[in-house]
Amino acid sequence: MAMVFSAEQVACVCEVLLQSGRMESLTGFLRTLPPSSSSCLGGLESVLKARAAVAFHLGRFSDLYALLEGFPFSNRSHPLLQQLWLRAHYLEAECQRGRPLGAVGKYRVRRKFPLPRTIWDGEETSYCFKEKSRSVLREWYYHKPYPSPREKRALAAATGLTPTQVSNWFKNRRQRDRATHRTTGKVVDHLLAPTEPQEQHTPLTMTFHLQAPPVPPSPAPNPHL
Repeated sequence: MAMVFSAEQVACVCEVLLQSGRMESLTGFLRTLPPSSSSCLGGLESVLKARAAVAFHLGRFSDLYALLEGFPFSNRSHPLLQQLWLRAHYLEAECQRGRPLGAVGKYRVRRKFPLPRTIWDGEETSYCFKEKSRSVLREWYYHKPYPSPREKRALAAATGLTPTQVSNWFKNRRQRDRATHRTTGKVVDHLLAPTEPQEQHTPLTMTFHLQAPPVPPSPAPNPHL
C-alpha cells in the first residue's frame, strides 16, 4: 500500500496536531501510517516527537523513554521533550506512592532519572563553567531557585565561581524556564488533560484523581454591611 502523504506532509500534520493538542487525532493519524513507511519516517524528528507525545498521553512510559533516549533531538524540541520525560517519571512515582509529589519528592526523582543527553544540551553558558560547577548550581536551583545572598556566597565558594557569576546563572536560568513554560505549557497541559469522560484508567489518567478540586473564590465583601 502506497503512502497517501509524502514524508514532509506527514511531519507537517504531526506538528500541527501536536501543537493544537489534538491527541486523539494525532494517535489515530499515526496508526494509519502503513508499516512500510517506518523506514523513511523513522528519522523524521517531528514524527518521533509525535510518537513520544502519544506514548505519554497513553501512559506508555517505557515506550516514551525508549524514544527519547534513542534519537538525538534538536534543541528546539528539548523543552517539550524534557517536560514529557520529567512528568512521566513524576507520574510513575505518584502512582507508586499513591499521593502527589512535593518539591522534595520531585527533586529526588530528577536526581534518580537525569535528562538523557539526547534531549539536553548540557546547558552550556558563556561563562564556560565546569560541569561539576553547573551540576551544583542545577541541584540547588531545583531545590531553591531564589537563593539568598548568603547562599550565593556559599555556592560561589563551593563551585569556584564569583558571587556575581552565581547570581547571573540563577537569573538566566529563571528567565529560560519562564520562556520554556510559556511555550510548552499549553501542549503539555493538553497531553495531561483527559479527553473522553469514558476513557479507561491508565497510570496517566489515575493521577488526575489525586489532585484536589479547585477552591471557588470567596465572595467579595459587601461594603454596605
